[in-house]
Amino acid sequence: MVAVGGDGTVNEVVNGIAGTGAALGILPLGTANVFALELGLPADLEAAADVIVSGRVREVDLARANEHYFIQLAGVGFDAEAVQATDFGVKKKIGVLSYFLSVLQVAVRTPPTLTVTTPEGRVEEGSFVLIGNGRYYGGPFTIFPGAKLDDGLLEVCLFKRRSHMDLLHYFQGILCGTHTKFEDIEYFQARALTVTADREVPMEVDGELAGVAPVRFNVSGEKLRVIC
Repeated sequence: MVAVGGDGTVNEVVNGIAGTGAALGILPLGTANVFALELGLPADLEAAADVIVSGRVREVDLARANEHYFIQLAGVGFDAEAVQATDFGVKKKIGVLSYFLSVLQVAVRTPPTLTVTTPEGRVEEGSFVLIGNGRYYGGPFTIFPGAKLDDGLLEVCLFKRRSHMDLLHYFQGILCGTHTKFEDIEYFQARALTVTADREVPMEVDGELAGVAPVRFNVSGEKLRVIC
């Protein structure tokens, strides 16, 4: 099954073929194409088609947010609010820049309080959380340096605050690869976790809205076959 589009399109196809044993091919035509980048797929469509014809099949983890599968990333809070605030028409015209405009709009809002709990008893609080199956987020930004697509683990990056200065601080750390050492960021791995919030807070998976907290994240027992 070949998905022609971006991460949202790939996510829809994955949720359709999960458990069938079908192999997934990707022609990256989306805004960021983060999963295609994670797999090392070429951006050129002809080259990407050649990969589908002659590439190898690899098995990767299928992560799940409640009953919704995702393959690259998910978020509760700030980034999901930015996705929610992004106009589809504007996104089509100016691409990733539309998301950054939404980020500025959402940054002035009072953040929620999220509580992240693991089955092992770990409890952490913050204002927004990102969950990764792969390394990249939003393009070539390595949010989850320890991530492997097939290790059975999720990467958790919990940000404590989100003022304008905090966001600049986080972004600088991400660019320099030092954000996982910040005292106001909790970075860890987990097989499962639950995120609750003190008010209704949106969730996104692979860049598309997929409900609101509370949400349970875990790595399912199924694998996804991808052509890469």
